[in-house]
Amino acid sequence: MKIKLKPSDLQFKYPRDIENRSLPKFTGKPDKTPFDRDDLFEVLPMFGAVMDELGTTDGFVLHQIEETLNRMPWFIETREEVFDFLVECMRENLD
Repeated sequence: MKIKLKPSDLQFKYPRDIENRSLPKFTGKPDKTPFDRDDLFEVLPMFGAVMDELGTTDGFVLHQIEETLNRMPWFIETREEVFDFLVECMRENLD
C-alpha cells in the first residue's frame, strides 16, 4: 500500500532533527538502528510502515498509533522493536 503521511495528518507536533534529516529512515525489518521518537523525520516513516502492515489508511488508527508511541516503554529502543511493539499493540486494539 505504501501510505504517505504528512505532518498535518498527525495529532501531535514533533520536533524536526534537521541535522539528521537526510540519514536513512525505517524501511522495514531488520533494523537495529536506535529510534528517535522525538523526531518528525523518524516518526512519519515508522507510522506509515505500521499502517501499511495493518492494511489501513484510517486517520483514527494513525492517532491511536501516536498515542501508543507516547505510552511506549523507554526500554524499547531500536526501530525494529518499535515497529513490532506498535503493530502488536494496534492489532490488539483493532481486534
